[in-house]
Amino acid sequence: MNRNWLGFTLIAFVLASLTGCAFESPQEPDEKWALIRTIDPTAQSIDHHYASVAEMVEKDIEKYEAIYDVMVIKGDKEILVAYKVKHFERYHMKKIEKDLEKMLEDHYPDENFTLSSDYKIFLEAVKLKNKMKDPSFSEEQAEKKFHEILKLQKELT
Repeated sequence: MNRNWLGFTLIAFVLASLTGCAFESPQEPDEKWALIRTIDPTAQSIDHHYASVAEMVEKDIEKYEAIYDVMVIKGDKEILVAYKVKHFERYHMKKIEKDLEKMLEDHYPDENFTLSSDYKIFLEAVKLKNKMKDPSFSEEQAEKKFHEILKLQKELT
């Protein structure tokens, strides 16, 4: 009887573990996989009028061989560029960031950029993009969250 009880307990534990994984918190697919693989998020503008600038910045950055994923969000006065660098290129982070800064300053002299290769900033930018899909998430809320992300980036540096 003791052996049957142990087997039953083991099977119940395995089933509970497997079904427990199915009840994760609801997340957008981008958020779930953002740190593990390339999700190729689309560029976003908070006010929706200047999305073309964000899209052009994204296309320029995607040309860099060392970068495999980028999230661009244009705010009222600043553009956040969160990017992921290929694993073996991480040894050249300073050079990559310097090259990106120079290219962006040359191509977009009237814009202010905040660059980040930090995964947390990337994930927060993706979360903001997903929240902005919700019609009840106002432009003011988006701008506030955008500035929180910028502040977090400045604290990390």
